[in-house]
Amino acid sequence: MVVDDQLVVRSGFVAVIGAEPDMEVVGEAGDGAAAVELAERLRPDIVVMDVRMPGVDGLTATRLITALDDAPRILILTTFDLDAYVYEALRSGASGFLLKDARAEDLLGAIRVVAAGDGMLAPSVTGRLIHSFAQGPPAAADTSGVLSRITPRERQILRLVASGMTNAEISDDLDVAVGTVKTHVNRILTKLELRDRVQATILAYDIGLVRPSDFRAP
Repeated sequence: MVVDDQLVVRSGFVAVIGAEPDMEVVGEAGDGAAAVELAERLRPDIVVMDVRMPGVDGLTATRLITALDDAPRILILTTFDLDAYVYEALRSGASGFLLKDARAEDLLGAIRVVAAGDGMLAPSVTGRLIHSFAQGPPAAADTSGVLSRITPRERQILRLVASGMTNAEISDDLDVAVGTVKTHVNRILTKLELRDRVQATILAYDIGLVRPSDFRAP
């Protein structure tokens, strides 16, 4: 489902997505309220969501849609790469964040990543997210004992995931098979009851496993 208040922009997204043999656009909405109603009725797998819209905005719509039973996954697509939007969108339950000036193939790739159960952030967004944590208060200690639920190796991989590395990059860094990395990531998500890598990244910063100074933002 595609949600954007600008008809021309929305039609462009629909044309690009609908031309793919493995994708089908089942609905369109021009504002957040309509998006929530359509998502509940049509039950799409993925919602490509604009942020700034009249009435109910994309962030509010994201919160409402992700609260549905068997909720679709949300890919935020916006012209605004501001820290506040990034962080609030991810906190609202979005599985990915991509800028509207991304190439068509990047958009399609992001949809496939999110549909496969992963989360994705544009490289510039990862850097801004890290910067956002750097400007905020220090991360809280892991008082809930989250890290005790995963192995030392899984902690290491979680830390690399939080740095924005892909499975292939982690594989190269640790000199292990990509399949092994994917298995570890899936175990981390299951043990910590996380939806995807985006939630894992936020958790890693929240509990102080990583600090913004640990990584150089792109």
